[in-house]
Amino acid sequence: MNPYEKLLLQNKAWSEEKVQVDKHFFSRLAGQQKPKFLWIGCSDSRVPANEITGTDPGEIFVHRNIANMVVHTDLNMLSVLQYAVEILKVEHVIVCGHYGCGGIEAALTNKSFGLINKWLRNIKEVYKMYQGEVEAIESHIEKVNRLVELNVMEQCQDLIKTSIIQKAWKERGAPEIHGWVYGLKDGRVKELTTIKADPESVNPIFRYNLDEL
Repeated sequence: MNPYEKLLLQNKAWSEEKVQVDKHFFSRLAGQQKPKFLWIGCSDSRVPANEITGTDPGEIFVHRNIANMVVHTDLNMLSVLQYAVEILKVEHVIVCGHYGCGGIEAALTNKSFGLINKWLRNIKEVYKMYQGEVEAIESHIEKVNRLVELNVMEQCQDLIKTSIIQKAWKERGAPEIHGWVYGLKDGRVKELTTIKADPESVNPIFRYNLDEL
């Protein structure tokens, strides 16, 4: 049996198990989704949102990309964000990085990776902001992990710079923004930051005149 066929068999076993536990599980999911959380995570296959948080399908709306970035020109991420915030009305947005992130490690080098260089450029901008702090760390692993943390916190800041978040804050006082880092070695999440729905949290340069929206 090849790996692809194994996936199909595992899917069948999983669906049958779900129905045995709750015969209305899939009919309920098909009817609607009302997640309270938007997860912006890394594409790394070892960091699955539902398994990490012990949640079922339907509880977390998910967007993933290399190094869990919030790039202001990324229409994919912005479309997910707008749908989650304005249509699904999520109450929390979680940016979750992970220690040992390959994208972060790549951004610390001067290697050329082709097309991905354009994406890594966004991480390098964070590296530049904290260059002194990062380069003062002797251990390469600790250097990578510290930039992982700094990157998560900067992505949270980039979220609150969007008109999507600022508009939702004005209209319904939500969502809260959370920055997490996941440990591959122990499976535990470390909370780095929480930003409440407060316009004063946004640097005045990035505040929008919401009356014009």
